[in-house]
Amino acid sequence: MSYSTVTPAIVEELKKIAGQKNVLVDEEKMEAYSHDETSAEEYGHMPEVVVTPTKTEEVAEIVKLANRENIPVTPRGAGSGLSGGAIPIFGGILLSVEKMNKIIEVDFENMVVTAEAGVVTNDIITLVKEQNLFYAGYPMSVQTCYLGGNIAENAGGGKAVKYGVTGRYIQGMEVVTPKGDVVNLGGKLAKDVSGYDLKQLLIGSEGTLGIVTKAIVKLTGLPSTSAVLLVLFESARAAIDTVPVIMSNGIVPTSIEFMDQLSVHTSCQYLNESLPYENCGAMLVIEVDGNNPSQVEADMIAIGDLCMENNAQEVYIAEDKNAIERIWNVRRNIAEAFKIYSPVQSLEDIVVPMAAIPDIIPELDRISETYKMKIPCYGHAGDGNLHATLVKDPKMSMEKWHKIEPIALKELYEVTDKLGGKISGEHGIGIKRRSYLKELMDPVELELMKGIKKAWDPNNIMNPGKIFI
Repeated sequence: MSYSTVTPAIVEELKKIAGQKNVLVDEEKMEAYSHDETSAEEYGHMPEVVVTPTKTEEVAEIVKLANRENIPVTPRGAGSGLSGGAIPIFGGILLSVEKMNKIIEVDFENMVVTAEAGVVTNDIITLVKEQNLFYAGYPMSVQTCYLGGNIAENAGGGKAVKYGVTGRYIQGMEVVTPKGDVVNLGGKLAKDVSGYDLKQLLIGSEGTLGIVTKAIVKLTGLPSTSAVLLVLFESARAAIDTVPVIMSNGIVPTSIEFMDQLSVHTSCQYLNESLPYENCGAMLVIEVDGNNPSQVEADMIAIGDLCMENNAQEVYIAEDKNAIERIWNVRRNIAEAFKIYSPVQSLEDIVVPMAAIPDIIPELDRISETYKMKIPCYGHAGDGNLHATLVKDPKMSMEKWHKIEPIALKELYEVTDKLGGKISGEHGIGIKRRSYLKELMDPVELELMKGIKKAWDPNNIMNPGKIFI
């Protein structure tokens, strides 16, 4: 792909559109926008200019300018992505929605919130909590990620087993198309089959089909009661084997999170946590919630009994906030703990059918042994979405790591594919997985996707180089 460069004249035009203080060309200030949570060394790329508009009209004018001058535009939220989706690999204009951060309306009658794309997801949750409401489709990075980024990736999280992911809760959105038009899709309606559901097409499209500037988010009732079970197993296989048993028993847990021995030990040591982890081979964290305390208790006991019947070593129950937070803190800090051991890693989010979850564990063990790397496995076992992370041995040379990492990833993805799975459940393809997607996706499906991209973005200026090669 060939694009025009950003000239001083273009920079001046951008300043007229967005204001001088909202246009950055200083390399030191732009560096933070050159990468996301993937390896900056491996994937990072500097933009030619960073623009932080404050209004939808400004976003539209910037995109029209980019189309006219054949300049790529990379939309960016909080930069907390794990696929390189917000990295400006062709330079051009990096368009950050960070200053579009207003909650416009809280409509309690219709149970929705209208917010700009740069709103931190946790701000919505905090705002409506006092009314006993909550936004249920949030990811694990709730305190840092932006609503627009959640929509771009169709982000999921620990509560997706019961409540689903972002896409279930986006009822409407305002979008700037790749041609610079502004369109409103959906609304405060609970149902809408008036033609194609373009809103759902945009959700998870990784910023390649347009820039979401506002969204109407559905709220749901805040459960008044919750409890968490920490279940210890002798092996990862025993823990994973129990997940389908729980899910097929008629009780829908809020969460079923899996942590293998390596993940548990590393996170607990990082946090100086004294949970009883020393003799277990894996853990499940199972949360149950609802508005009927007696029903929550009954579900909790039933799940605990199922676990014990399926070879659990021990079941611990946490019902007060402090105990619940301790347990979730171990799960949330696994990635950070491994960064201390080795900052060089590849955090994956493969997803397989629920019945295939037990079959993936021995394959991870095999790949780990073959390539002499640690592969901790943890994640959202209740929906088959596992974060199998390739972690470089600190003693291994970078030259060797760069040689074996793509080979190990290819094997991991091939095994996932054979089990009926996909290579990303919530992090997206971005630039990190695009070559593997090409190899594993049905060619007809891939061409259909490329056709949609071409129809929406004929000049290919909207987040180019993502998803497709």
